[in-house]
This record gives sequence, structure tokens and C-alpha cells, in this order.
Amino acid sequence: MVEEMKGKIRVFCRIRPASRTESAQSETVVVEKVDEFSVKVETSRGDREFQFDRVFSSEASQTDLFLDMSRLIQSAIDGYNVCIFAYGQTGSGKTFTMVGDKDQKNPGIMPRTFNAIFDIITENRNKFEYRVSTYMLELYNDRLQDLLVTPTTAAGSSAAESQQFQAAAHRVEIKRNRKGVVFAQGAEKKDVSNARELYALFKQACANRHISATKMNVESSRSHLIVGITVESRNLTNGSVSSGKVSLVDLAGSERAAKTGAKDHQLKEANFINKSLSALGDVISALSAELPHVPYRNSKLTQVMRDSLGGNAKTLMIVNVSPSGCNLDETLTSLCYATRVKNITNIAQRNVESKEIAHLKEV
Repeated sequence: MVEEMKGKIRVFCRIRPASRTESAQSETVVVEKVDEFSVKVETSRGDREFQFDRVFSSEASQTDLFLDMSRLIQSAIDGYNVCIFAYGQTGSGKTFTMVGDKDQKNPGIMPRTFNAIFDIITENRNKFEYRVSTYMLELYNDRLQDLLVTPTTAAGSSAAESQQFQAAAHRVEIKRNRKGVVFAQGAEKKDVSNARELYALFKQACANRHISATKMNVESSRSHLIVGITVESRNLTNGSVSSGKVSLVDLAGSERAAKTGAKDHQLKEANFINKSLSALGDVISALSAELPHVPYRNSKLTQVMRDSLGGNAKTLMIVNVSPSGCNLDETLTSLCYATRVKNITNIAQRNVESKEIAHLKEV
């Protein structure tokens, strides 16, 4: 079934539980799971139903969600490019879905992926030789920043000046190779030999990421988080070499200043977030309508995700929604957005080379 679907972008919908604030204010629940593939939204004009590849209710656990997508990790190790990204308004549960809670009692897709990669490697170490490397970036105010480079404050300079100096010293640019695969030129790339090392780098990256509190979210992500993991494998029997990439993206949420109470620099951050998500929406619209021109160049976010949308990756989008009536407009926007994503067709290609080509490249 997975192989039959590999040319199509899959979309999962996850309904988060009502927050404490929503429960305290007795907010009406307007979103409900109908069955495994359908979600219903109550509006003033009647009910609207949306269909996706899977729908997860507020009772669904992190394990339930990961079980349904874990085969994609095997695809990356087999030499395919895989992209998993979370989308939704601010406070809809994207970071919980992708990262998990603070104490990791309920780890999200990212830490579970780290473990899954090395579990598969351990199972196949007699047949293949593996090399795993990673880069971790954030897109903050339309600037790509390397999260594996900890900013250091130089003597006599402010934190902001130091960060600007650091950004200039470690300039990261989005490039594409001949096969159309996106890579981050200038980003610090670290080799890792086990899931523990990978998670330690991830913790370091998360500590360097921009977050702040808003009225909608105690820890609101003020940037898009991009984690890239490359798995190179060499078949010990015939010497062929394959290279797959897993891109894990936790998008910042779309937000309205009237609801979040954003002011000054938070308002500037929100404008950049909304602008990049709007550019992503334009790309999705162009791809789903099969237009001849797709405006990838309008934002760094769309450049980063170019090979994942309309490219050669197996892609999974998880649209996160609030169940409450107070967020009805944003929920409908997210579900309509996700429905357009479902119409995009990708052509997934395996990145594999024969023993001879791999040897010539080494030479």
C-alpha cells in the first residue's frame, strides 16, 4: 500500500485536546473525527467534512501517530528523500507533535525518528555499512540560522550584535544538486553514530531556537525548525551505495496579532512567519492547479521545501487543529490548506549508485 502511494503527498489530520483555558471558558467543541479518514467541522452555515489519509482524534497518542508513518523512515534508509512537516495555527500542537513535551514522557516524531533510524541500522548492520549525518537550522525573520553553532557574545558587544556576527560567519544558503535535492550550503554537518548523540545535538539546537510566550501559547515557536538527517549506506554484498535524506520540519504557526497580543519584535516575527506561510500557500496552490510557474523563490521557506513539495520526496504533512469554536476560522483555513496539499503529486526517486560509480566518485 505504501509503495502504491509513494508518488502522492500524504496528509494526516490531528485534533488536539481542548486547552485548560478553553475548558475553563466552556468553549464549544466544533471539530470531531467522523472515522479514520474524515473530520467534521460545525459552522454557522452547516457542517463541513474533510477527507485525509488518516485522522487522529484528541485521544490519539504520540505512539499511534508514529506507528502510521514509521515506514517512511525505512524508505529514507533505502535511499529515498522523505519529508515530514507539521502545519497549523499557533497553539494547535505542532511542536508537541514534532518534538514532544519538555520532559520527553511523550516524545514526538523527531526523537522517535532518531531511534527508528538506528534501530533499522542495528538490524541490518551485517548486510550494510552506514554513515549518518545531520544539520539543524531555523528560519527566523527570513534568515537561515545554524542551530548547531551556539552564539557566543564577544567582549564589548551586545547579544544582538554577536548573533549578527555569528550569522555572517556561518552563512547558510539553500542550494540544489543536479537531481534537484535541496541541501544547506555552509551549515555545520555533524556525523552521529547512535540515537543518543543525535538527540544530544537536537537538544542543543532546541536550546538555541527562538521561542517566546504569547496569549495563545506559553512557548510559541518564533521560527521554522528544519532538521535534516542524511543516511548513506553501502551494500556489503554488491558494493552499491544509496543516500537518503529525512527532513523534519516544525513550522511556526500562522497567527493574528489581535489574538496573540503580539507587539514590537513579536509583531515583526509574526509578520515574517505569516509572509513565509503565505508564500508556502502560493506554492501549494500553483502545484495543486498544475500551473506552469511555481513561485518557489518568493521565500526561503519554499526554497527549503522545494524538493518536498512537487519534488522527488515522499512527503507527509500533519495538519494540527484546535477543536474549539473560538478558533473556527483558523481551523477551516488550515483544513482547506491541507486539502490543497493532498492534490499535489510527487515523483519519489531512489538515490542509488552502482559500486563502480561510487568508487569513481571516491577517486
